[in-house]
Amino acid sequence: MPTKIRNIAIIAHVDHGKTTLVDALLKQSESFRLKSGEETNLIMDSNELERERGITIFSKNAAVHYNDVKINIVDTPGHADFGGEVERIMRMVDGALLLVDAKEGPMPQTKFVLKNAIKAGHKIIVVINKIDKPDARPVWALDRTFDLFVELGASDLQADFPIIYASGAAGKAGYDHNLNGMVDIRPLFDAILKYIPEPKIDLSSPLQMLTVNLSYDNYKGRIAVGRLYSGALKKGMTVAHINRSGTLEKANLTSVMVFDGLNRIETDSAKPGDIVAIAGIPDISIGETITDPENPRPLPTIEIEEPTVKMSFSINTSPFAGREGKYSTSNNLRDRLIHELETDVALKVEPAGTSDSWVVSGRGELHLSILIEKMRREGYEFQVSRPQVIVKETDGKKLEPIEHVSIEVPEKLMGTVINEMGVRRGTMVDMRVEQGTAFIEFLTPTRGLIGFRNRFLTSTKGLGIMNSIFEKYDEYKGEFESNPHGSLIASESGVTTTYGLLNAEGRGELFLGPGVEVYQGMIVGENAKAMDLRVNACKEKQLSNMRAKSDGGMEFLKTPKAMTLEESIEFIGDDELVEITPKSVRLRKYWLREGDKERAKKGLL
Repeated sequence: MPTKIRNIAIIAHVDHGKTTLVDALLKQSESFRLKSGEETNLIMDSNELERERGITIFSKNAAVHYNDVKINIVDTPGHADFGGEVERIMRMVDGALLLVDAKEGPMPQTKFVLKNAIKAGHKIIVVINKIDKPDARPVWALDRTFDLFVELGASDLQADFPIIYASGAAGKAGYDHNLNGMVDIRPLFDAILKYIPEPKIDLSSPLQMLTVNLSYDNYKGRIAVGRLYSGALKKGMTVAHINRSGTLEKANLTSVMVFDGLNRIETDSAKPGDIVAIAGIPDISIGETITDPENPRPLPTIEIEEPTVKMSFSINTSPFAGREGKYSTSNNLRDRLIHELETDVALKVEPAGTSDSWVVSGRGELHLSILIEKMRREGYEFQVSRPQVIVKETDGKKLEPIEHVSIEVPEKLMGTVINEMGVRRGTMVDMRVEQGTAFIEFLTPTRGLIGFRNRFLTSTKGLGIMNSIFEKYDEYKGEFESNPHGSLIASESGVTTTYGLLNAEGRGELFLGPGVEVYQGMIVGENAKAMDLRVNACKEKQLSNMRAKSDGGMEFLKTPKAMTLEESIEFIGDDELVEITPKSVRLRKYWLREGDKERAKKGLL
């Protein structure tokens, strides 16, 4: 008989403490030991980008032991752009821990992940986390969570959920929201063993495994991760691989692994009910079945979420091309994008009509900007266009992606937000005011939200909180100008001077200071008016032996706004590009010289 096993997913809104709680579960389990030199916080967020941003981007597996029971834990992403992973992971587990922040209560992503867990029919343990916050309100958060269960159509059994109060950072949990009586995380372990059922296994069924996640290893190639529903897997055995179109092909497994702590370890034989990883099938994808070649039985496939946003990736064509990147050719760029498809099935890469440009489609701006940042850190140099929504046509109707936007803002700024969302064809679906804070929900076209987050923070004086999640494809809402902006463009190449920038600063906000090398057509700032303006940022003050009366005073530049990668992508217009290298992020016009656009239209370029 198989070892006693529990398979659970940890689901929550962004920054509600999933990864910190997993840290506590790992550290207080019976067999887990950190290697010397390993990080002791955010252990599951092993990726450099995840640590910097404080969010989980890639779902990961870990396994701990408690009271002779193996508990497979899957840490899921909290951001909507990676929500497709949450949907798939529900097929791999038998229950879920739903984390809710004791201060914030259920948030938009909480609703999304909970809906998937309820739909899968799983038993859910509600963990009211961060109860040690000074302004925590655990009873209120619990009431809101119960309302959400009812709203999402949970069964009576699911709505009668067990409750655990916890502080992931302190590594403590208990049955009462009073932190004083808590000692360790053991009550949460006990709840998992008590309420999450063991995997159901039919010992008479042939081999069946469903691929839920993919990873890549330089030595083993593509690794498929999934739940073994029945049968056994052994290294070297011949299996049948049934792909999404139903075609069956035989393959030999070169490696079979199970999870122990944070590691994948080789095993002679994987047992049913466990979460396993296999290698040896180079073309395997998510949602496909591994089964017995003599008695093949396919499992229902998993639908892969459709992309909603696309960008153009092309080789760098600026005057600074090739200076800072290790990989800058079209072959380098193409191979890297194709390699990303090995593990990211929500991504699509298509030729853009030229040999050095590709259209890359993903689930949202964050999804694509994470890929851009990864490539940048690996030494790639390239340029990208403004994100655009993917518009579909069904039965002669033009359809566009719509997002469910939840906004939390001080009551006095409510009118500003409603006006901004109205310009973007947003339809208000709910509004309430509690203790001077307004909670407003809209259904808004995705294209209205591209480039809106910075504007939102400015208009709400940094006090607003906005979350959005893909809702559906709906009828096209018509044309609108959501983010009119003008750029300050360098009129000549050279090194910026204080004198030249002082003249430009009177026109708007600068993105760089003096002593920076620029080229003609490079964007050096944002114009206060919604029109482009060319400025000579390299202009030098003419020196003479004549002195004017006003020359004695000193002039100072304001601190320029340092544009991050995401801010740059949000800022650019349709005729602008972001130049990305390992050392720099620059903004530029597509046509660098003034008049080039008109010349190109006439066929003179």
